[in-house]
Formats: sequence, C-alpha cells, structure tokens
Amino acid sequence: MILSYVARRRPPRRDVGPPLPASYLVWLAAATVSQLGDVVLGFAVGWVAAEHGGAAAGLVLAAGSLPSVLLLLLGGTIADRFGARRVMIAGDAVMLMMSVALALAVVHAGTPLWLLLAASVLRGAVFAFYSPSAGSMPRRLVADAQLTRALALRQGASQAVQLLGAPLAGILVVAGDLGSVALLDAGTFLVVLVVLLQVRPSHTTPPADRGVPVWRAALDGVRVVRRTPGLAGALALLATAAAFLLPTTSLVLPLLARDAGWGASEVGIVIGAQGAGIIAVTVVVSRQGGWRRPGVAASGGLAVAALGQAVLVVAASMPAGAGLAVVAATAVGAGSGLFTVHLAPVVLGSAPRTHLARVQALVGLVQVGALTITNPALGTLASATSPAVAAGASALGLLAAAASGTTALWRLTLDQVEGAQ
Repeated sequence: MILSYVARRRPPRRDVGPPLPASYLVWLAAATVSQLGDVVLGFAVGWVAAEHGGAAAGLVLAAGSLPSVLLLLLGGTIADRFGARRVMIAGDAVMLMMSVALALAVVHAGTPLWLLLAASVLRGAVFAFYSPSAGSMPRRLVADAQLTRALALRQGASQAVQLLGAPLAGILVVAGDLGSVALLDAGTFLVVLVVLLQVRPSHTTPPADRGVPVWRAALDGVRVVRRTPGLAGALALLATAAAFLLPTTSLVLPLLARDAGWGASEVGIVIGAQGAGIIAVTVVVSRQGGWRRPGVAASGGLAVAALGQAVLVVAASMPAGAGLAVVAATAVGAGSGLFTVHLAPVVLGSAPRTHLARVQALVGLVQVGALTITNPALGTLASATSPAVAAGASALGLLAAAASGTTALWRLTLDQVEGAQ
C-alpha cells in the first residue's frame, strides 16, 4: 500500500469526521476489560511465584516472556493467513479454559512451581498469537481517516488499565487467592469472546500467502517493511524511542528514587503522574484528531519526554524534589502519548492489508529487541557512574531519536491510505 507524502497547506481547523463506529467501541471496551483481567492475573502469578524465592519468580517471568518473543512473528503470520478475528476467538477460548483449569488446580494442588510455570508458558504462547491480531483490529474496524483517533482511544484505555491493574490486583490477592483471580480473569475472557463472536470486521482483508510456507510468509513481513515507503523509518524511530523511553518507569525512575531517598509512595505518585500525562494527550487526540504531520508530532513528543527525563535528574538532586518529579513525569507521559498516538497510525496505516498482523508483530519485536540492549546498558552505566548519569544518557538518546525522526519524517503527512498493493 502507499502512504502519500504531501506537503500542502490546510485550514487550521479540521473536521475530525464522524464518530468512531459502535463495533470498534464495543470491541475496545471488551478488550480493555480482558486486558485488566490479564494484568491482574499476571500480578497474582508473579506474587505467588515470589513465595518460592527470587530465582523461581524470575524463572516464571522468563517462562512467559520467551515463547511470546519466539512465536510473535509466527502469530502475526497465522493471523494474516487465517484471519485476526478467528485467531483472537481461538486465543480467548484457550485462555478461558486455561484460567478455569488454573483455578481448579489451585483448589486441589495449591500453587506449586510447576503449575505457575505451566500457566506462564501458556499465557506467553497465546499472547504471541493474540497480540498481533489485536493490534491490527483497529484497521479492520474503522476507516483509515479515523485511525489516529481510534488508536489514541485504545492507548488511553490501555494506560488506564496499567494504572488500575496493579492496585486492583493487590486488593484481590489479599482478599482471595490465585484461584479466585483466575476465575475473574476467565470471566473477562468470556466477555471479549462473546463480543468477538458478534463483531465482524468492517473492512475486508484479502487472504494472505495461501500455499506459501509459513516461514517464508513470516519473512515476507520483513520484506514488506523494507519496501513500503515510510514504514521502515517509522519502525526504526519506534525502536529507538522504546530503547530510551520505556525504561523510564521500570529502571531510570527507581534508580533515581533510591539514590534520592524517596519512598515507595512518592515513586508511585510519580509513576501515576506519567500515566496521567499519557491519558490526557490520548483523550485530546481521540476527540480532536492528530496533527497533519505525524512524524514531526511524534518527534516533538520525544523531545518533550527527553526534557521531562532531564528534569527528573534535577528533581532527584534536590532535597525536596518529589514535587518537581511529578511535573517532570507528567511531561514524560505527555511526550510519550504524543509520540505514540501519532506514530502508531503511520505504522498501522501504511502496512498493506495483507500484512497487518505481521507488521504489528514486528512492532513488538523491535521494542523488545531495543529494551534487551538498553536495559542492561543503562543499569551497568548507573552502577559504574551514578543513576543521574544513566538518566542523562537516556534523555540524550531520546533527543537524538527526536532529531533523527524529524529529519526522516519531516514531510510525512497521512492524508490517505490506499488499498494494499
């Protein structure tokens, strides 16, 4: 498919178009409920695994991550070949049965390590097939002109789940046990399964690569990225952003907080502020639409996030800098939201309809690959020097990504997306 590059003047005020289709809103609501259940179950499994020791908890985590990475591109290939909706229905059915079986197993056998490992492996394998399909659904349910608003709404819902999931999981784990949480998760899968059986894609996607070996069809996803205008550059920018943006709450902030002597409650507020910044941007874009130059807007978002990371370093060096850290984290969140809501439509909108799920699989792979490199590198740098130096390096990385993104995608405008070639 062709993503047109047009540099022309437009009126400052734009019609954002008709409301998002009801089918998309219903699916998104059900998917958000299911995501909340999955976040809660993931927390519960990790919490119970920690009772077996740190090594066991790490093993359970790795048991889920490894199959999700190894099978991700295969999952995207299967979805493009047989249909994303079918793959999601199968995935939800499997997870529904797995959650019920886990609840029954907890009742009869408790929480032995082998049970946690088995549940984690199965969840990771299903995620590898489910995630590319779910990532491609907005393009299948909404018109191309509505992609930016649809994806902004989805990101806002996902961020709300992340904010609510951990506290809710803690309450449920204390009030019940892993079995009750698994039953709750089964209920959420039932909800989205019923919705998927009713909702059908509004935009037809031709069958892809029938008769071609699966491995060759998977590699064709990489070739499509290389030959589609703007797509390779967008994925490269996404990988660079993931390398320096995603470690903010998982690595950079905890290191700065410990060095500054902040407590867990203060760190929680700072992390919440970042989430609030993301949600604020997604709400605005979902209602008003995005900028006409998504590449520039995405790069500007990275620059804002870099500034926020730099201010976090300053806040950590101040005697009472937690308040400033909240402001800085809000800026990081706003920049992150601005980046994602403008780049995601470029990636999904420029992918050929025959390769939607495979491109979404590559989106996940480039992010995981980038984090695999930068997480240990930033951690090692912090140990060798200081957390402030590591955070500063992360901010500089984001600035470099913003500069390269502006240069590479300066003239890019998502005016219209034509059918797959």
